[in-house]
Amino acid sequence: MADKKRILIIDDEPEFVEAFRMTFRAKRFDVLAADSKAQAQEVMSEEPDVVVLGTLAPAGQSFATRQWIRQHPRYKDTPILVVDARYEERSTRGWRRFEGLQLEAEDYVTKPVEPASLVLRVQTLLAEALRRIRVLVADDHTMVRHGISALLALQKDIEVVGEAINGQDAFDKTRQLLPNVALMDILMPTMSGLEATKLIAKESPETRVLMLTQYDEEENMLVAKRAGAYGFVPKKAASSDLVTGIKAVYAGKYFPDSFAELS
Repeated sequence: MADKKRILIIDDEPEFVEAFRMTFRAKRFDVLAADSKAQAQEVMSEEPDVVVLGTLAPAGQSFATRQWIRQHPRYKDTPILVVDARYEERSTRGWRRFEGLQLEAEDYVTKPVEPASLVLRVQTLLAEALRRIRVLVADDHTMVRHGISALLALQKDIEVVGEAINGQDAFDKTRQLLPNVALMDILMPTMSGLEATKLIAKESPETRVLMLTQYDEEENMLVAKRAGAYGFVPKKAASSDLVTGIKAVYAGKYFPDSFAELS
């Protein structure tokens, strides 16, 4: 790895931690360690690039640690690899069924496991975490564009690659900048957002359009979907739904769920 990455192993089995430490130091990682939730909370201040969340007793401590990380404003996007307890130890130090159902997209393995077998998984998590969603913002109002761009600049995994002032500009910049997602106002001069969406869906299908508009009636949502949009976010809800919508359409999903049901 070109740059030394920092990894935190949270586990209360000394032998496993030591084997992990030796393996990952040999792969040019800086290795931090914690053997409890309280210690993990302290060490997280060093902002590791990735967390390997192993076993902690009693049962429920690993889950509680994961929840704390995910709810923390500074650490919530840190990639986590969960290493669950051996089957016979699940009742005392492992992940209970209802906890495991909340793992979402995090990687998951179970003990016994050799630390060397985790290297590729950790490197994959890091690569995914460094991948950024490229976004084009199209709106004819300068303050709106700048406001959206400022909001998205706060996200580690989103990059605003350009702004467009009308539909024609959005279509041209889509071909030039190759964004993953185009945020598109419906009503713009020269060419509307709907017409631009039709062109993008036909000529640049790798870019997915998310409509951002003050008109949130179902009729407008239906027209947007028929034009080729993947989602629809009212401007009045932009601060709460915009990032979620971008990530959803980037993943190839319609947003919100009700948008998929329109026909």
